[in-house]
Amino acid sequence: MIRNALRIAAVSAVAVSLSACISVFPKTKPVGMYRFGQAEVSAPKGPPGAMFGVLKAPSAFTRAAAGDRILTSTNGEVAYIAGSRWVSPAFVLFEEAVARSFENDPGRARLIGRGEVAKADLVLRLEVRTFETDYVNGPKAAPEVVVRVRGVLNRNTDRVLVGDQIFEARVKAADNRVGAIVPAYDEAVAKVLGEVVGWVNAAGPGVKS
Repeated sequence: MIRNALRIAAVSAVAVSLSACISVFPKTKPVGMYRFGQAEVSAPKGPPGAMFGVLKAPSAFTRAAAGDRILTSTNGEVAYIAGSRWVSPAFVLFEEAVARSFENDPGRARLIGRGEVAKADLVLRLEVRTFETDYVNGPKAAPEVVVRVRGVLNRNTDRVLVGDQIFEARVKAADNRVGAIVPAYDEAVAKVLGEVVGWVNAAGPGVKS
């Protein structure tokens, strides 16, 4: 009995000593999760007239920035910010921001989703061509967030081109920290979408674009 007790005590001591050195769940630094598209969008007041429907085609997004990683550019060299992610893929957050921008705007244009039973006068397609953090003054300086979007409007009945325009916003971050860069994305997206909403409102039926 004494021998068995000593054996159990020895095994327990080894287990305790090993547990002090080895962790089943290694300690890792948590990944920071961020979102954009929350800033209020202010669109120019459009011309008066009746409301009209706009069919929103899925947006095209630059492949390098479409996922959940935050893209940076320094003198032509691209990379992603380590330890930081968008809470959803960037293209998903962007589409949500577009929908909110039109929902909250009091103008004439109303987005119509695919499958929705409603008349669409125009078809809107957005191409996000640039969506990145640009270190224009070197890797240690506060960067600029660049959002460049091409908007294409077609008449729904015959696909005649109504408008084709580039919208761009450059917003300098307050500091070279992710916590300062993300608000710059928010501001840049809000600026671009404000211009897009105003442009679409002005291009509606019965109003010269």
